[in-house]
Amino acid sequence: MIITKTPFRISFAGGRTDVPSYYSRGYGAVLSTTINKYVYVTLNRRFDDRIQVSYDRTEIVDDVEDLKNEIAKACLKTTGVTSGIDITTISEIPYGTGLGSSSSFTVGLLNALYCYIGQHKEKTELANMACDIEIAVLGHPVGKQDQYAASLGGLNLFTFNADGSVIQSPLNLSGDVIRALECRLMMFYTGIRRDASKVMDRHTEDQHKKLMILDHLRDQAVELRNILESEGTSARIAELLDEGWSQKKAFSEGISNDAIDQAYERAKAAGALGGRLLGAGGGGFLLLYCEPEKQDAVRREVGLTQCPFSFSRQGTRVVYDASQDIER
Repeated sequence: MIITKTPFRISFAGGRTDVPSYYSRGYGAVLSTTINKYVYVTLNRRFDDRIQVSYDRTEIVDDVEDLKNEIAKACLKTTGVTSGIDITTISEIPYGTGLGSSSSFTVGLLNALYCYIGQHKEKTELANMACDIEIAVLGHPVGKQDQYAASLGGLNLFTFNADGSVIQSPLNLSGDVIRALECRLMMFYTGIRRDASKVMDRHTEDQHKKLMILDHLRDQAVELRNILESEGTSARIAELLDEGWSQKKAFSEGISNDAIDQAYERAKAAGALGGRLLGAGGGGFLLLYCEPEKQDAVRREVGLTQCPFSFSRQGTRVVYDASQDIER
């Protein structure tokens, strides 16, 4: 039996600048952190040659090609494990909620499968393979930030270069600054799940406007990194989140809706300084920046379920390997 533990992430700025159509023109940049919410993938050898994959449904098939879970199918074919395997996933956060869940699942499953066949893969290798599966093999209109965050973990500025390379730049912050930032961030579940690729497909066709927005979002990621490293917590962080959210909504009407906008305005009226909807938009989690003394009022007024969290330093890892009798 193999068990992997892979974190989800929150993205502060720079989303959508991690897609090839943008960064191939120069570069993209995303500031994100992994959090202490995880997807667990368990692998076990079956007594027969069938394949079982359990997620929010259970599939049992004789041939890998018959799997409906396209990510599981692609990962199995990539690693050559195409029979006699039982895969179970447990997620602490619902899928389709803006925390990079699909990529965390892809990375965690690849990590488990390679451990299962006795091959060690570096975390950057896992990130690259997950990108290849989601973007090249499956043709999803997504970027690279989620796979790298899930693989490497931590609070990072990721730079996406025109040649396809990715640079991880961990932020140089003291423990006091990280704790101060954590205690000013609040995350609320809107109750809406959505397919990120379908939301992104609806983005504006006005290429000039699109590029101007993406340039701004990329520059915000760099500015936010600089503020955190030089000043620590600052009201400017909230302003950047708010500015980025306004810019992102300009992509498409499908990015937000009346219920989300109203919840956000209630939060600001109660004392939140700024925030944004996480992920591609359309639902998921609302992230707010709020001073601690205002947070009780925000909880009362926002009208949504809060999801407490803290930052996570580690990326995907094997937490149990029965073949080595190792628990980590």
